[in-house]
Amino acid sequence: MSYQANFRVWRGDSSGGGLEPYQVEVNEGEVVLDIVHRLQATQAPDLAVRWNCKAGKCGSCSAEVNGRPRLLCMTRMSTLPADEPVTITPMRTFPVLRDLVTDVSFNYTKAREVPSFVPPAELKPGEYRMQQEDVNRSQEFRKCIECFLCQNTCHVVRDHEENKTAFSGPRFLMRVAELDMHPLDAAAEGGLDRKRSAQEEHGLGMCNITKCCTEVCPEHIKITDNALIPLKERAVDRKYDPLVWLGSKILRRGN
Repeated sequence: MSYQANFRVWRGDSSGGGLEPYQVEVNEGEVVLDIVHRLQATQAPDLAVRWNCKAGKCGSCSAEVNGRPRLLCMTRMSTLPADEPVTITPMRTFPVLRDLVTDVSFNYTKAREVPSFVPPAELKPGEYRMQQEDVNRSQEFRKCIECFLCQNTCHVVRDHEENKTAFSGPRFLMRVAELDMHPLDAAAEGGLDRKRSAQEEHGLGMCNITKCCTEVCPEHIKITDNALIPLKERAVDRKYDPLVWLGSKILRRGN
């Protein structure tokens, strides 16, 4: 069964733009990205949209549908009201390049600021051993497809441009949390305290755990509950627990 649906698609570039109305045929089983492709083929050949796999695994087609951050390829038309216009806009947090394509280079800058995994010096490749429970614990975070929807919906950067210099966002705080809980990460032996780094360099304290990042994650990663809150708890223990504080003083004096 097919029907004619009304769409409003944001058209423009960094200098400005607005919503343009279109009426497009929708067929059973289609997703929003199918409609965008039909628009390009029939009415708007110059419409810019970023996409790649069309299978919800590359994270390229991130945008906002009716004001909610989504993957265009994973948003079924059947989940949207057929009698109401469907509004498609670019991600609001990042600068618009053209139409639905945004400049997400902010995220790659933040990614480079997170020190990578540091293997134990005494172990050679192939000698790493971990308990299965530790593997399972961090495996969830490795499902991230870097669609940056969590970054887009996080109001710390979405509503406050000035925070971008000091706040890495949920995706990269999750990366810090993953490394901090990794039983083989030897960063501390080289003087890198990932918990302190999360606070002082990546803005962990600016996150107020509203769970908006978790709600839009297409991989259903529990970013807030399993990464950000535990990282906050470990950072607080490290900084304010009197026993931890005393122990660090004793160890420092012994060295």
